[in-house]
Amino acid sequence: MQFTSFLENGHLTVALTGEIDHHRAKDFIQGILGKIEAYTPEICVLDFSEVTFVDSSGIAVVINALRSMAQIEGKLILSGLCPQPMRVFKASGIDKLVEIKEAAS
Repeated sequence: MQFTSFLENGHLTVALTGEIDHHRAKDFIQGILGKIEAYTPEICVLDFSEVTFVDSSGIAVVINALRSMAQIEGKLILSGLCPQPMRVFKASGIDKLVEIKEAAS
C-alpha cells in the first residue's frame, strides 16, 4: 500500500498511488480508516491523481471511507480522478454519493 497523508485546518488529504485492486484494497481501507480515526477531520479528500487503475475494489475503498466520515459527521471528497477511475465510479453511482473533482485536463 502506498499513500501519503497530511492534515491541515481540519482537512485530511490522503494521496493514493498505483493500482487499487482486490490485492491492495484491504490495505488501503485499513490505512485510510486509521487516518480518519486518528485525526477525525471535518473533510477527508482522497486524492486519486497518482492512481493508475481502479476496479470494483476501489468502490469498497471509497464506501468504507464514506461510512467512516459519516460516523463523525464529516464530508468525503474525491479529487484528481483520471478517466478510468471516473468511469468505474460513475458506473457504480459513487458520483451521486460523493463530491468528485476530476483531474485537470
